[in-house]
Order: sequence, then C-alpha cells, then structure tokens
Amino acid sequence: MSLDVDVSSDGVRSPISRERTQEIVQRVLRSEKVRNALVSITFLDKRSMARLNKEHLGHAGPTDVISFGFTRAAATDPVVGDVYVCPEVARDNARGRGEPVRREVARLVVHGTLHILGHDHPDEGRESSEMWRTQERLVSRLSP
Repeated sequence: MSLDVDVSSDGVRSPISRERTQEIVQRVLRSEKVRNALVSITFLDKRSMARLNKEHLGHAGPTDVISFGFTRAAATDPVVGDVYVCPEVARDNARGRGEPVRREVARLVVHGTLHILGHDHPDEGRESSEMWRTQERLVSRLSP
C-alpha cells in the first residue's frame, strides 16, 4: 500500500503546512478505502489559477479548486490525480462562510481529492449533494 502525496506551493503561502496537507489527503484516501495513490496538491496564486481555469475549463477568472483525476487502466492501478488550490480565493470563501481560512483550505483539499476519486456534484445545489455531505463529514473530522 502506498499513498504518495506531493505538495507544491510554487512560492504561494498557504495557511496549512505541506505536512498537514499531505495528512489530509492521506486521511481522505484511507476513508475512501484507497490503498494505492499518487496525488499532487499545488497551491497557486489568483493569476495562475485564472489561467488554469480558462485553459482547461473555459471559465474566466480564478476559482478556489480545480482537480484532474486520471483514468485507471485497471482497478488495481493507483489512483492518480492533481489538485490545484488558490489560497487567496479560499480566504474570500472563508470570510463569506465566517470560518477560519485554514478550515476552508482544508475543505478545498478534501473537495479536490474527492473529485479525483470520482465524486461529483451538480453545479446547482452542490451544497446539498452527497459529495458535499461526504466532504463536510471529513472536514469535521480533520479540523481541530
């Protein structure tokens, strides 16, 4: 069993450490019964996130999290995926929710990880989706 998680900040400051980010991803993977995975988490600034959002999703402006899960050829192959998080957008989200920025960044790491595992939600009503409930259950367990 190998749950390999690489965290890159590209010079962007995150309110949670690399080690804590790795721990969050590994705990999500374990909770979803994943035994073999290669996951990268990259923290980006607003400009880089906006470019990624436009290039890959066709949307203007920065977003909070984007994830790319790669299709496994066989069920025994590792889960492979990349998650991009923008701490600046997370700060805005946290203010809107009245929550600490650390919790919001953790939420986005969980959210992106669930997406690479195949979870999804509708654009409308995503906060009432099964994925959102799973995410919030995990965030509650992972947050101090």
